[in-house]
Amino acid sequence: MELGSRDAFARMGTLGIEEEFYIVDADGRPTSGTDDLVYGRDPPAEVPEGFDHELFKCTIEAQTELIEDPSNAADALSTVREALVDHAAADGYRIAAAGLHPAAKWRELDHAEKPRYQAQLDRIQYPQHRNTTAGLHVHVGVDDADKAVWIANRLRWHCPILLALSANSPFWNGFDTGLSSARAKVFENLPNTGIPSAFDDFDAFQRYERRMVEQGSIDDRGELWFDVRPHTGHGTVEVRAPDAQRDPAVTLAMVEYVHALVVDYAECYADGESAPALRRELLDENKWRAIRHGHDASFIARDGEETVSLGEVVEDECDRLGISGIRSVYEAESGTRRQRRLQEEGGLDALCEDLVLSP
Repeated sequence: MELGSRDAFARMGTLGIEEEFYIVDADGRPTSGTDDLVYGRDPPAEVPEGFDHELFKCTIEAQTELIEDPSNAADALSTVREALVDHAAADGYRIAAAGLHPAAKWRELDHAEKPRYQAQLDRIQYPQHRNTTAGLHVHVGVDDADKAVWIANRLRWHCPILLALSANSPFWNGFDTGLSSARAKVFENLPNTGIPSAFDDFDAFQRYERRMVEQGSIDDRGELWFDVRPHTGHGTVEVRAPDAQRDPAVTLAMVEYVHALVVDYAECYADGESAPALRRELLDENKWRAIRHGHDASFIARDGEETVSLGEVVEDECDRLGISGIRSVYEAESGTRRQRRLQEEGGLDALCEDLVLSP
């Protein structure tokens, strides 16, 4: 049984970015190209580890190498994205990005044949069969295991904020859901998802992780798909809340915010600061508000006593952490609103074309 250890948590502040994309045809419609892009030939030199499967053959994951200096995040991201676009083009495919692809109909798409995914489909059944989602995952290195768990506990309040800012998936299975992030709701139908409970320390988290594997609930620790988790293999805190993005500037704004939060909370941990505790049910309410309203959401504040708008949170966080990316994201047209506008103005063809990454 593969389990992580305290020893994995050895470095503070490193970055890793994982993005999930859709493989599409010339018309921007999802197509089963994963086997060609993952197994068909050698990976590009810029991404020596290559790309990996996701659940459907029309989805693929690309991840940066370990980023030692956060100021290099933009270069690392563009390197991987450009390599993926070129890699796909060589086989006649294009790459698109959104939390859900508006033209993806799960009954018409093939699942990947990788044994890991076949096992999940057999165990989970319907919720996994229809899981056409694509997300953004941000890893930040933490140099102490107990600190990582403490930080992950604190980040739970911020996950709905990240989701609201990134909300980019109003359409699912061919219709408008009325939600800002239908991806988050579709994905939450799987087990071991959503905002987790707080853990007392690393030992408590590792006991939980071990029991889930030993009792057959999951095959490996990677199947704990919570919005935030300590990654006991990489030695990171991993935030999995945002929708995937076509615009790399939005991805980088999410990365900047997550990194700043982890570094700030690491300092709070060193200072012995106590952590305020909102009930998980209130955190779930905040996530629902993000799912439903996106940029227009308001949230139960960390003290549980008042409500704050997303705009207020963004201003406070930018001032407190010395960041600016999420302010630009909030002030711009949201991904959800853009998708609905393009659908209304130009129909599905225009929307599909807009989601394609530029070569």
